[in-house]
Amino acid sequence: MSLPVVFIHGIRLSGTMWSPVRALLRAPSAAPDLPGHGRRRGLPYDTEAACDVVAETIADMGGRALVVGLSLGGYVGIATAARHPGLVAGLVAMGCTARPDGPMADVYRFAGRLAARNPRLADRVSRFALRRMLPGAAGEAMIEGGLSSEVVASVVAAVTAEDPLASLAAYPGRVWLVNGARDHFRVDELAFLRACADGSLFHIQGRGHLTVLANPARLARFIDKAAEDVSVRAA
Repeated sequence: MSLPVVFIHGIRLSGTMWSPVRALLRAPSAAPDLPGHGRRRGLPYDTEAACDVVAETIADMGGRALVVGLSLGGYVGIATAARHPGLVAGLVAMGCTARPDGPMADVYRFAGRLAARNPRLADRVSRFALRRMLPGAAGEAMIEGGLSSEVVASVVAAVTAEDPLASLAAYPGRVWLVNGARDHFRVDELAFLRACADGSLFHIQGRGHLTVLANPARLARFIDKAAEDVSVRAA
């Protein structure tokens, strides 16, 4: 039997975004909400608290797991792997290979300030955009657990204070870097790959940052294979 999989969601979303993939997965899985998101909405967000949520979820599932994260979830997965390498058997980091202190940081800081001014409006705009970007079950899963635009500024501040390249270099385990071929977060992917002790880079053709979730069956197969890989290594 494969090791369990712990999924980490993106900014302002919740663990429900992974429901279509989890429904097709053979491995046992969990998708906790990070601080300030979903069922933890209202709690302050910082990287340490986010990593603690992931570590506690892994501990509850037996003490070792494959961690899968997209966007913010990928950055949190990298940070967790560096802080708790004994818990993270392997890491699938998706849509998170841009240096957080790079040019896009200012764009996200600006977006965070806008969202803070009117979180309800930001939630409505996000809900509309996500449904347009991912029609059907995938888009509904993105919004099912609620949106938390008021936390964006805190998340951006926390992520931009991290050094994911140093964190990857500190983690000795297996890493899969996965990007949509059209994802702007690909910009530093080769530097991220070089930082890994044991890493591979994969592209999903025709997909962007969040539309990598448009084909949950394909993604579930990839993650099941990764879970089997780390399970064999652990054995």
